[in-house]
Formats: sequence, C-alpha cells, structure tokens
Amino acid sequence: MTRDFDAIIVGSGPGGSTVADELTRAGMSVLILERGRNRLINLDDPHELAADYSSDELKFLERHFLGPDPWLEPRTFRRNEADGDHVHIGDVNNLPATVGGGGVHADGKLPRFREDDFRVLSELGPIEGTSIADWPISYDDLEQCYADAERLIGVAGLAGANPFAAWRSGDYPMPPGAPMYGSTITAAAAERLGFHPYPGPTGCNSVPYDGRPACNNCGFCAYFGCPIHAKGDPVAVLRQALLSGRAELRPDAFVSKILLQNGLATGVEWIDASGQAHEERAARVVVAGGAMETPRLLLLSGMAHPEIGRNLMFHMQTFVMGRMPFRVHGHKGRSVTTLHDDHIIVDEAAKAAAREHGLPWVKGGLVEHCSPSHPIAEAKAYPWGIEHKELMRTSPLRDHFLGFCMQGDDMPQSVNRVDLDPSICDVRGLPVARTTYEPHRHEIVSSRYHATKLTAILAEAGAEEIFTATSPKTEGTLRTSHSPISMVPVSRHVVGTARMGNDPTTSVCDPWGRLWEAPNVMIADSSLFPTGSGYGPTLTLVALALRNARALASEA
Repeated sequence: MTRDFDAIIVGSGPGGSTVADELTRAGMSVLILERGRNRLINLDDPHELAADYSSDELKFLERHFLGPDPWLEPRTFRRNEADGDHVHIGDVNNLPATVGGGGVHADGKLPRFREDDFRVLSELGPIEGTSIADWPISYDDLEQCYADAERLIGVAGLAGANPFAAWRSGDYPMPPGAPMYGSTITAAAAERLGFHPYPGPTGCNSVPYDGRPACNNCGFCAYFGCPIHAKGDPVAVLRQALLSGRAELRPDAFVSKILLQNGLATGVEWIDASGQAHEERAARVVVAGGAMETPRLLLLSGMAHPEIGRNLMFHMQTFVMGRMPFRVHGHKGRSVTTLHDDHIIVDEAAKAAAREHGLPWVKGGLVEHCSPSHPIAEAKAYPWGIEHKELMRTSPLRDHFLGFCMQGDDMPQSVNRVDLDPSICDVRGLPVARTTYEPHRHEIVSSRYHATKLTAILAEAGAEEIFTATSPKTEGTLRTSHSPISMVPVSRHVVGTARMGNDPTTSVCDPWGRLWEAPNVMIADSSLFPTGSGYGPTLTLVALALRNARALASEA
C-alpha cells in the first residue's frame, strides 16, 4: 500500500534500523526499504524472529544466502585509472543485502573509537598524498550516544580492562562471555611481552538480554546469521521500531533514485522483485545503504557534489598465523573473544619506523586473537587423493592454527573512490558501483612494522611455523604488480565516500549527516566518516545515527 511517510529510510542495517527506532519513538511514521530478502524477523508479528539461519558453511559462504549474488549484483574494481574501466567484476568487499544488513553476518565486535580518532589531523599532522581531516564532532559529543547504543544493542564487555580505551560514563550492559581456548594462550604470551589483551566488547549476549538468549558459543559468528539470535545488532532496534506500529518494512525493494525538486528530496523511486518501478513520497529521506551503495545511489539520483564517493577507506588487514604443536579448538566459542589495542598507539618507536620510510607517523589497529574454524574452507585447501582424509583428521590448517588479524588504519585518499561503472550493470540494468582503490604507503609500512611484533607474540606462544599475509596483498616492494583479485580488500569494513564536515566545498554532508546538496536527505552509515580509525565502524555509525536521528526528530 502506498502512502506518504514522515521519513523513508533506505537500508535496514545497523544505521537504518537505529534511525527507524529513534524516529518512531518520536512519533514519526517511517518506511524502511531494503533491497534484500527478509530472513530475520516476522513482519506480521515482530515479537517473533525467523528461524532461517543455521550453522551451514555452504549456505552462507558459497550460496550467497544473505546476498547479494555477485552474478546478479556485481561490483567492479580497479587499482587506479591506468587499469582502464575495471580489472575485476564480481564480489568487491560485499556486505550482506538482507534485512539487518551487515549487522547480521558480523562476529559482533563493537569497540568505541578513541578520542584522538576524531582529530587525527590536529593530533598527528598530515601525510603527503592523503586527505586526512578532523571530524566536525568530538568523542565527548558522541559519548552518551555510544552508551545508549551499547544498551540498545546489548554489548558484553568489561569497563577498564583496556588501558587504551576512551573514557566512558558507565559499565557495559553485560559482562564478557567465556574466552576461546586459543585466545587464552595468545593473551598470556602477549602479556609476557608487555602487551595488554582484554575481553573484546561484543554484540553477542553473554547472558539473556532483551528477550533473546545468551550465546551458546557454537563458533558460527563471522559471516553467519545467528540461529538463536544471540547477536543484538541490528535486530534489537529494528524489532522495536516495527513494534511501535509506526514503521513499515518492505524487503526486496531496491531504491534506484532519490526524487529531487528545488534542492530538496520529495521521495524515492524503488524497484520490486518483479522489476516493477514504484514511487514513495516523504518529507525526509535517510540513506543507510553502506559506504559503497550510498554513493552509488546519490550518483544514480543525479547528485553532483565532487566529493561524493571519494576518500574511500577499508582496513589494511595484517594476518599473522602460527601452527601450534597442539589442537587449539578454534571451532568452539565466538569468532573473537580477545583483543589488544597496543598497535593503535603512535609512540616514538612507531614514529621512528615511519621516518625510515619517509613518513611522519604510522598507526596500526585493533588486533583480534583468532583462529580459522570452518572445515569446508579447510577441505578446499588440501590436495585431493589419499592424503586428504588424513589431513582433515589431523587438521594442520584449522585446529592447529592460531594467530592475529590487525585491522590497520587506512588513510583517506581522494583518488580512492566509488563511482558508477561506465559499462557494467546489475540485473535491473543500473550501473554498478565501481571501486578505485590502492593502499597508501602508510598502510604498507605500518603493516610490516606491526607484523614483526605479532610474530614475536606467536613465537612466545610456542608456534612452530609462522605465516604472514595481508589484505589487500602487499608482498615484495612497496609498489609492485599483483593479480587484481588479490588487491581487492576483504575486510568488510568500508567507510568514507560521503564525509561530513563544516565546509560544504570539502565535505558531502554537514556535521549532522545532512547533504549540503539536499538538506532533507540524511546519511546514516559509515559513509560519513572523515577518517577510518583502527577499529571496526559499526558501534560508531550506530552512535552517529542516534545523534543525528535525534536532531532530525527534534527539528520535525
């Protein structure tokens, strides 16, 4: 049924669901349009959560259960303009296209940014070739929203356990869950070498919370929907919005254009599963499609701000894994239970390492203590034949592997961007998002510097062999040729592309997430971030969505 709404929200992920909850609390009517299918919640009775998820490796990792199917909705990639239009077509750091968005498949790590993450330019200074900028807000402006977001989602953690964390006004809503066995080994080794591991804050219930059960530590967190809905992001806020009676959610509804008139949005055009186009009207439009689909929609709508799509950032992931002489049982427990932040700190040693490579400073990122845990992925790595069964039984690449993933800070660069591919279209006939991306020398130097420290921890833990890899691939010299697919980042952490700021010539949005070009359009995802930080973006984008939605509701 078509009717006018106070607001239309594009996307039902963590940002869109948070805005829907906040606006309906204020008495506003909202329509949520989600391009993917609904596997999450009973729309007739939102008290009921769907039972469509399972611990099925093929279903989620091979058969695109959460979408998008890269054959029907591809993206394209190139490293730079010298590559031509593109060098890869298919999956380019795809987040799920489903009700709940990226929050459905995440392993639930929800750290806050630090105070200095909001003022990198002022604190550390510029780096040549980057477009580093301070945020138009501070951590103090967002702290209460961080606390509210943790309460709404349900975050388990231990206040004070991380010596490098920003100040907080209260404790976490839940205590941390049980640590994985492997992380107790790496954490002890890290402590012996002077590092500071701590139980990572996660959106996985450690105790029953908000009508949902505690995590049963099945091991299928990252890339999987939770079968028992122990993950609270974003189902908690989405359910509340729908239960208000003022929100309507339509899955299989692809928004193809924001309708504009006289510098303001009047609604959206959307396409249903059969390919039929429709229009909906609203006084406000909230775009929460993620940092790759949001700039695509703005460009499809004819918006012309020169900064749309620019300053794309991922995380430079550094993997340091070691083969242990004993089984580590990586399949048991949540995907990540222990973190350490030491590599985020830009100390004198890091600055000295940076100067050796002509840089003023390098900054690492949060380090996850992790272990590969899925048997089908392991089976694909072994040779077929007589030895395959024996390798699966002994499991040298899964049940004996232990290590780290550092989510290294990625510097914003104007040349790294998302735009519309000139020749590749999706199944609807619309131009797909094209990524142009190449890491800065900062990320490469930082990865190599901090990898040596992580290698030392694994050696202390007793690893017999230690291997290092990165995403995107950065082997050999700092600038070398690689296969195109190896240069596509796989972090699933995507930010930038519609940065907010105080200057309409250098930012796409104002400090409240509203487009300078159309002030009744608000962005509610990680596109807004001027810089990326070495932390995952989810909790910060939810806190930002809370702050900006409250301002929108107040104005309305």
